Amino acid sequence: MPAHRLISLAAATTLFAGIASAHAEDYDAPQAAAEAAPQVTLGNGEENWIMTDGASRDGATFTFPEVQIAANGWLVMHPFKDGKPNGKVYVGHTYVEAGTSKDVEITVDEEPDTGEMFIVMLHSDVDEDKEFDFVFVNEREVEDKAVFEGMQMIAHPYAAP
Repeated sequence: MPAHRLISLAAATTLFAGIASAHAEDYDAPQAAAEAAPQVTLGNGEENWIMTDGASRDGATFTFPEVQIAANGWLVMHPFKDGKPNGKVYVGHTYVEAGTSKDVEITVDEEPDTGEMFIVMLHSDVDEDKEFDFVFVNEREVEDKAVFEGMQMIAHPYAAP
């Protein structure tokens, strides 16, 4: 199983304020509420993962050595803005079928600078139409929802090599 990379809710509250994803946490909640809420972590799960170790880039195309997703879905990259992930937009996506995929390529809109930060994460293809439905159904959730295992979102901060 892939190594887990986890961050605490406090770090998630600070770092991931902009991610619009399907989960129960309100990243803008006061610290007291955040401490009382269940912890959301980011990383790999038992059934879903993204291997970022050994990932490479050629121009605007990233290649991730292995992606495992329990149901058909998407590998998606969100940009950072003002030092925080911007989950209201995405800069690249690629379809991945259920199971394990090797050398998964995803091309972002513009060639990034070395060290430019992204969030790479999995989204499910909720309606199984092979169309990435990044349409907000409420203030925080898009139609093709972020993949979670319990309170763990399958996502990683990732710097362009």
